[in-house]
Amino acid sequence: MSEAFNADRLTRLCDFLRQSPTPWHATKAMAERLEKAGFQRLHETANWQLAPGQRYYVTRNDSSIIAFQLPSDTLKSLRMLGAHTDSPGLRLKPNATQYSAGWLQLGVQVYGGVLLAPWFDRDLGLAGRVHVRHADGRLESLLLNVDRPIAMVPNLAIHLDREVNSGRAINPQTQMAPVLLQSDSAKLSELLAAWLEEQHGVRSAEVVDFELGFYDVQPPSLVGVKQELIASARLDNLLSCFIGMEALLESDGSQGALLVANDHEEVGSASACGAQGPFLGDVLKRINAQVGEGSEESLIQLIQSSLMISCDNAHALHPNFRDKHDEQHGPAINGGPVIKVNASQRYATNSVTGALFRDVCREADVPVQSFVTRADMGCGSTIGPITATELGVPTLDIGVPQWAMHSIRETAGTRDVEYLARALKVFLNRPALG
Repeated sequence: MSEAFNADRLTRLCDFLRQSPTPWHATKAMAERLEKAGFQRLHETANWQLAPGQRYYVTRNDSSIIAFQLPSDTLKSLRMLGAHTDSPGLRLKPNATQYSAGWLQLGVQVYGGVLLAPWFDRDLGLAGRVHVRHADGRLESLLLNVDRPIAMVPNLAIHLDREVNSGRAINPQTQMAPVLLQSDSAKLSELLAAWLEEQHGVRSAEVVDFELGFYDVQPPSLVGVKQELIASARLDNLLSCFIGMEALLESDGSQGALLVANDHEEVGSASACGAQGPFLGDVLKRINAQVGEGSEESLIQLIQSSLMISCDNAHALHPNFRDKHDEQHGPAINGGPVIKVNASQRYATNSVTGALFRDVCREADVPVQSFVTRADMGCGSTIGPITATELGVPTLDIGVPQWAMHSIRETAGTRDVEYLARALKVFLNRPALG
C-alpha cells in the first residue's frame, strides 16, 4: 500500500476537532469550510433554485448539515456519505445551579451511552447554544464556547473507598456534578451573562433557554513514537464528518455526491434533524424536483440508483482485551477502513454493498478490514440501518477502527484517516456504482 501519513490532513483534523465541542459548533465549522470552497447556502424556508454543476449545503436545527454537488449533466444517481455530529457527554439540566459543601455545582444529565469513569479529574469547558431575549423583546440564538478549564468532577480518594479498583458503580445523579466555584450564592445565570458579554458583547439580555454540555479542553494530539495514533474527544463521530467532508471537497465534481451529518445518533436518531427524521428525504425530494424528472417515480428511481456509505467508527482490536473480539474479525488500528457486518441488521451492509466497497478500496490502493461482533455479545448500531429503512437506499456501514469508544478521550490511527479519505474520494468520483 502507498504511504498513508498526511500531515496537512491531520492538522486540519485537529483544528476541526478543537472547533467542534458540540454538534452546533461542528455544523458551523463544516458550513464555514464548505462556503470557502464555493458551496452555496440554502435555507429550508426559502424557494430553491438549483443548477447543474453547482454545489450547495443546508442545515437543520443548526446541528445537522447536508452538502451536495450536482453533476453538469443529468442527475441519475447520488453517491452519499453519512455521519453524525453528536457524541456522548454530560449536558446541563434546565435548573442546573446547586450547592454542596460550599461549592457551586451544575446538575447534569447523561447524553448517550457515556463511559463515565474517564470524566473524573478532567479539565472541563462548557459549550453549546444559548437563547437570549434582548431589551427590545427580540430573541437571539448564540453559540457559547468557554474553552478553558472552568470545572472538574473530582474523584474520591482511594483511602475513602478501598474497593474502588475492584469495580464501583457510578451514580450520575449524585456523583457526576462538576464543581465550578467556591461559593454558596453564585448562579449559572450570572456566569452565562458574563460569558455572553465576553464572547458576544451582549449586555442586559435575559437568558431564556439553553442547551449546554461539558467537554474536555485537552486538545487533540498525535501519540506514539512514530505518531501512529490520534487521541481526542469526540472522534466518534466527528472523525467521519471530517473525512467525509475532505472527500467531498477533493472529489472531481463529475458525479452527483452528497454528505449528510445528522445530530442525535447517540440517542436513537428519532428527531427532526436525526437520521430517523425527514431531513435527508426532504432534501432528496427537492433535488429531484429541481434537477431530476420531478415525479414520485423518478425519485424512487434516483434513490434506487444511488448508494449510501454510513461512516461511523468501529471497535479496534484492543491489545489488553483481545478476548472481546471474534478472533477472525478484530480490525487493527492503521489496518484500513472497516466494513461492519451484522446478520440481525444492526449494520446495513450486505454482500452487494460490501463487495462494491471492497472494489473501491482496491481501486484506491488502501487495505480493508471486516468487523463482526462476537456471537455472545450485543451489537451497537449506526445511522446506516435507519437511513436504509427510511429511504430504501442501498447502504453499507463502514468506519475507522478506534479504541475507547464513548470515552471522554478516544484513540484512532493516523494512517487510517488517510486510508478512508482516499477510499471515499474514489467512491465519489466513480462513474458507475454497479
